[in-house]
Amino acid sequence: MSDITFTVYGEPVAQGRPKFSTVNGHAKAYDPEKSRNYKEIVRYEALKVRPEIPLDGAISLTVKVYRGIPKSFSKKKTAAAIRGEIRPVTKPDLDNVIKGVKDSLKTVIWRDDSQVVDFGDSGKWYSDVPRVEVTVKAVG
Repeated sequence: MSDITFTVYGEPVAQGRPKFSTVNGHAKAYDPEKSRNYKEIVRYEALKVRPEIPLDGAISLTVKVYRGIPKSFSKKKTAAAIRGEIRPVTKPDLDNVIKGVKDSLKTVIWRDDSQVVDFGDSGKWYSDVPRVEVTVKAVG
């Protein structure tokens, strides 16, 4: 199997904390709207490159998060950020972005999240083109 790669353009969105409501006396948990919308975008991009049948077996998932460069950065700081010398230490947290991406890919790229055994070279960087780059590889 060759690697499956795709890019989601725009500012990355973290998986938000679930919201709760009561329906007919029963508690119901649901995704916040922003998380739900972002997952739909990720899923849409993944559908363009999905395999005929979802992958089975161990998988490595790499999620490279590129945040937009803050307008408050000086030209010197912007150049350093683009070179990767300055990395984002602000929200969203990397693991929460990965969680949202992972949730989006279940049943599209693989059968179950438990198949993800490695997060490859995942990380956060700055870029003048905010985006999330996703790579899925079979392990073994």
